[in-house]
Amino acid sequence: MYRKKKTVAMLLAGGQGSRLGVLTTRRAKPAVTYGGKYRIIDFPLSNCVHSGIDTVGVLTQYQPLELNTYIGTGSPWDLDTTSGGAFVLPPFVKGKGGKWYSGTANAIYQNTYFIDQFNPDTLIVLSGDHIYKMNYNWLIQAHLEKQADATIAVIPVPIEEASRYGIMNTDKNMRIKEFEEKPEHPKNNLASMGVYAFNWPTLREYLAEDAKDDHSTNDFGSDIIPTMLKNDCKLYAYEFKGYWKDVGTIRSLWESNMELLQDKPPLNLYDDPWRIFSRNPNEPPHFISKDAHVRNSIISEGCYIYGTVENSILSSGITVEKGAVIRDSIIMSDVYVGEKSSVEMSIIDEDVHIGKACTIGAPQNESGKIAVIGKRVVIKNKETITAGTQVDAESILSEARKSIQGNEKENRKRKEKGGAK
Repeated sequence: MYRKKKTVAMLLAGGQGSRLGVLTTRRAKPAVTYGGKYRIIDFPLSNCVHSGIDTVGVLTQYQPLELNTYIGTGSPWDLDTTSGGAFVLPPFVKGKGGKWYSGTANAIYQNTYFIDQFNPDTLIVLSGDHIYKMNYNWLIQAHLEKQADATIAVIPVPIEEASRYGIMNTDKNMRIKEFEEKPEHPKNNLASMGVYAFNWPTLREYLAEDAKDDHSTNDFGSDIIPTMLKNDCKLYAYEFKGYWKDVGTIRSLWESNMELLQDKPPLNLYDDPWRIFSRNPNEPPHFISKDAHVRNSIISEGCYIYGTVENSILSSGITVEKGAVIRDSIIMSDVYVGEKSSVEMSIIDEDVHIGKACTIGAPQNESGKIAVIGKRVVIKNKETITAGTQVDAESILSEARKSIQGNEKENRKRKEKGGAK
């Protein structure tokens, strides 16, 4: 039994992130690289540390290996203490069997025993797939001052985009009167950030009741929040005024990374008092040759640049050979770009090998579409990957198998014809 905590955070990090396409074929969305040296999950974890929350449950489910390995003991975020720490919490087998988390609320419910060990007054529930810097103490303070049962962080979004989010309709005191999940015709633009503060004893009761309902989707937005509103619980919205980005699509991930290259980026990664912590790859310093050309780019450790890099973000361990050009692109770690190859407006995942004289994507002003190459793909010499195309290793293997099977079929036909003679 651990000592009592005023606040415990539960970080929902098990999402598949299907809108990110081949980038999440083999990893959970929170493990996707961002800004050269970070993963998306680094942001809520760092926010917890800066907010003085030292006990964080990380709920994993979909493709958890990379994320589990990355989090480890939590030491990069100073979350390896004996009185708390970062706890990876996958679905597990119980006495009468086990099952996958069936929704965000069910994920918390299945870990009730874990939370009860710390007997918190307030439970913070966080999404693991957003980019933002936030002091959760401001949210908690507003939550306690209003003696709320739940407080939901919201941010104004363009009204034309509001139908993509859960929208909070409030009175003048920011008390929530109505919650609309992705409404076709939103009444306002206060979107849920996926950051909740709950009175734990109250939430515990609602989770237990929700688990008994066979018709429930076991989700906070669809079930728990509407039920609490129906029962006249005190739910308030807390308006956040900083930078926040849902990077759940290829376009939004690319745009958020490109914003880091502005003269005054909306998200400051060089803010020492609120540093974003990450697991260091321990690579040597990057090297830029005398014939290379680098402009307006972020270059991480262990890169060897002999070609041209413009308006791009490069993670660690990347080699750009002579005559190769990278523009308006995100290149994740351990990628090789061969001589005279061109990579434009693309996202290249980890461990990709691009051969000589290849063409990936197209200039930004031609189509505006983003080419995406999945993890461990090998692009042969002189190959062309058109703008907007997504390629992963499985699709390449599948095509190779089809080719092999086709050749075998032709060989059998030839043998049969030869035998008939």
